[in-house]
Amino acid sequence: MRAHLGARTQGGMMTEEKQIRVTRKVDASPETLFALLSRPSRHPEIDSTNMLQGIEGPDVPISAVGDQFVMNMNNPILGQYQVKITVREFDENRLITWGGNLYPEDAYRDKVGDMKLTGHTFTWALEPDGSGTEVALTYDWSGVTDEQFRNMFPMISEEQLSDSVERAAAAAG
Repeated sequence: MRAHLGARTQGGMMTEEKQIRVTRKVDASPETLFALLSRPSRHPEIDSTNMLQGIEGPDVPISAVGDQFVMNMNNPILGQYQVKITVREFDENRLITWGGNLYPEDAYRDKVGDMKLTGHTFTWALEPDGSGTEVALTYDWSGVTDEQFRNMFPMISEEQLSDSVERAAAAAG
């Protein structure tokens, strides 16, 4: 498993990297992995944070940019809550990116005030590699604009991302 996190030089200036990326070759085809990733009901199987509790509503496969689904969540700060997930990138059997926002947006003001809890994404990139697939999972918070929220990142560790890739490989196998 290879991982990337930290600072980098850009134009002679150090910039803070706002993402964690892990890669690993797994013994499953891109098609099999993508079929797993495109089913929101299966996401709790690969979630290493144990925050995902299951989808709200019908289990409709993701098939295009703009597709949405609602995920039931749980964490120590918000307790039980929901997030509406929107697909941001989609290339069948190769790439899928999604990001979320509290749902409904105003339902949790008593806990988060005016903080905008949006702008972070997860990207799964799948590249055929012999009999398996090179999987890259990227957790990116560079799109977070709310300063208070940005200061909470990263919320997920490199180890948790690595574990999610392992779980996806096992679930797809």
